[in-house]
Amino acid sequence: MREGREAILALDRQPFCGAAFAQAESFFFPRRARMIVRPGSVIDPDWHGTEEGRAYSGSLLRRTQRRTFGLIERPVLAPHAAADIAGYKVFVSGKSGVGKTALVAKLAGLEVPLVHHETTGIQTSLVYWPAKLRESGRVLFFRFSFWDCGEAVLRKFDHVLPACREKADAVLFLFSFTDRASFLDLPHQISRVTDGARDVVRMVVGTKFDQFAHTDVTESDMAAFSHTWGLPILRTKNVGEQPSDGYAGLAEVARLLNRLAEHLWRQDQVAAGLVSGGESPVVPEALAP
Repeated sequence: MREGREAILALDRQPFCGAAFAQAESFFFPRRARMIVRPGSVIDPDWHGTEEGRAYSGSLLRRTQRRTFGLIERPVLAPHAAADIAGYKVFVSGKSGVGKTALVAKLAGLEVPLVHHETTGIQTSLVYWPAKLRESGRVLFFRFSFWDCGEAVLRKFDHVLPACREKADAVLFLFSFTDRASFLDLPHQISRVTDGARDVVRMVVGTKFDQFAHTDVTESDMAAFSHTWGLPILRTKNVGEQPSDGYAGLAEVARLLNRLAEHLWRQDQVAAGLVSGGESPVVPEALAP
């Protein structure tokens, strides 16, 4: 899959361009320098809502509702709208009950479970997402393979975590706004999952933002964490209003999928030597809507 992405990158070459959560519950977590991609710097964030964007995202719908894709299936496009596909493996990590399965279901357009049930084994879900690269104007389909695994299974079987981490391109670390312990557990999650891993995109997602009135995690907590760890923090509602149609459902997940795509594409550009790998200033996404 990585070889296929390198071929796509070869068509998109550009000139080389240069460029307080410090303490919580009596623990100090040192800053980890990470490259933060500015929102909208790689991908046009509003393109999915344009007429051209809807022509591509329409291939993700069946009778105005999201369609699911099997392992060998892909969106069907008109000949004039052909687009390359860049595939990535994304592991979803977090304490039990933070909403890992619900998040993946929402991203895939599936029914979001209302009652928590521990995921047994490893569950994988395919999500296709069209995006337009800002600099070249090319349209790509990002093929995300989300890997979700129950915390109890990870503790019981030693081989499960290595299987989830193997050849992963990104890890989403989840916490729940209604569970402060899950937020304070993030450093442990990051250390356990990415120990020894290199060139893996790391992003933090706060779930159950629809219950923000009862939050145990403050804006200052998130801003301090993002500054200390150099990681972007996104937030999502696990259960919201039923989308009026498939396009409305796509719009709900556009921000998260666009940000994930941006970080992964920039990582590939850095690996290919097309852009600088220097750290960008931390983006206060935790404070963004």
